[in-house]
Amino acid sequence: MNPAEPAAPETPTDTTPTDTVTRPRRRGLRTVGLIAVAAVLGLVGGTAVGYRIQADREPTPLPALNQAGLAYPAKPLPKGEGPEPLSAKEDLQSKAQGDLRKLLVPRPAEAKADGEDGWVSLSAYVSDYTSPNHALQFQLRQGIRRIASRSWRSGEHRTVTVDLIQYRPGEQIGALEFVEDQVSYTEDESGTAGEELKGSGNGRYFVYPVHREAGYLDIYEARAFAQRGDVAIEILMFDTRKIAEKDIRSLAEKQLERL
Repeated sequence: MNPAEPAAPETPTDTTPTDTVTRPRRRGLRTVGLIAVAAVLGLVGGTAVGYRIQADREPTPLPALNQAGLAYPAKPLPKGEGPEPLSAKEDLQSKAQGDLRKLLVPRPAEAKADGEDGWVSLSAYVSDYTSPNHALQFQLRQGIRRIASRSWRSGEHRTVTVDLIQYRPGEQIGALEFVEDQVSYTEDESGTAGEELKGSGNGRYFVYPVHREAGYLDIYEARAFAQRGDVAIEILMFDTRKIAEKDIRSLAEKQLERL
């Protein structure tokens, strides 16, 4: 499936008329390479010190390697006597294995479609970042699988984009890594700690301070991030009027409930 690539939103330029508003691009992910290098150096230094201390000590005999015997049934249980498989309601991952687009929160009745509504290619998704190459490398490392997106416009200038980003199973939980990274970056960028998202163990939503620049309309921004299993939720909201906290919170909660 080859979804049409969305046009990357642009930031205001000197030629932008004062009666228009443009949606800022997604911010680039934080640089994780330096953090990883620092962690490795710290690990190496700690290992060297620990080895020196241990080398100066008398050897200590290790305890015996033993454990209680493991019991297994002599033969498989007869057909029909095994445990019942989880129902769709109990298996929280079953929803996400189908058509991810059907899990997107519906567009409000009064809103108009604006941009993507369905599958989005990885190249189109990362093109919205200020550092597409870095965003691409990050997503590939996390084992990205697919992206479903829905965008709409309501009122005079409000635009909303909801992305569901799904990751493959691996040594790390890609959806969790993505949400934690974006929450940390947004905290730094917005200057706020955000608010906890009800119904999510790690979800947060943010309402940015107004961005004002001479010759341009005011820009208000709100974002929300959450993780449910192998799916990350990312919601971006922009307007020229103040965005109420309940607007971004209720939308994020509705999307979370659908997962």
